This record gives sequence, C-alpha cells and structure tokens, in this order.
Amino acid sequence: MRLLKDPGGGMVDEALAILAILASHQEGKVAIGQAEPIPTLVEVIRTGSPRNRENAAAILWSLCTGSAQYIKIARELGAEEALKELSENGTDRAKRKAGSVLELLQRVEEEVNS
Repeated sequence: MRLLKDPGGGMVDEALAILAILASHQEGKVAIGQAEPIPTLVEVIRTGSPRNRENAAAILWSLCTGSAQYIKIARELGAEEALKELSENGTDRAKRKAGSVLELLQRVEEEVNS
C-alpha cells in the first residue's frame, strides 16, 4: 500500500494493476485485506489518474463483494461521493466498477434499514 501513497514514485500504475489482478482471487483478497487498503483505495478513487481510479474501483469492488466490513469502512470514508463522480466521469470500466460498488453500498444500507 505504501507504493500507492507515493504519487511521484512512478510505481502507482503498476502496483494498482497488479493488485486488481490479485483481488480477483480469494487468496489475493485476503492478502490485500491484511494491508488495510480501503482508505488508500478511496483516496486513489478521489484523486488518481483515470487508469488508477479505474483499478482502485475494481479492487474496491472485489474486496467489498461479500464483505460487509469493507463496505462499512468504505461508506465511513465517504467512498459513495467519490464513486458517484467516477461513475459519471470515469473510463467505461471505471464507470461499471464504480456503479457495482455503489450497488453494494446501497444494498447493505437497505438491509440495515429494513
């Protein structure tokens, strides 16, 4: 996660692309989750380049799928606003991933309120 916090380091693109691949597998999700990634991913979604925002949204979606804990953390960090903006102004893939995470956030909120 340290590489993602160093925008001048030049490794952010590569690190996010690799994490997106890893997050698509259960073992990768577990390993990424141990690094407490949600705050960093939400920040990248807010401020990153289009490609980085896309990969961060993909990672966030992978982590939040099946994890109410990650969804709760993302919501507490204000991910919903950043994801709404990304779903309107991101790349096609970023729009899809952001929309999918927003659906997860909405579903959990509906379950809590019912």
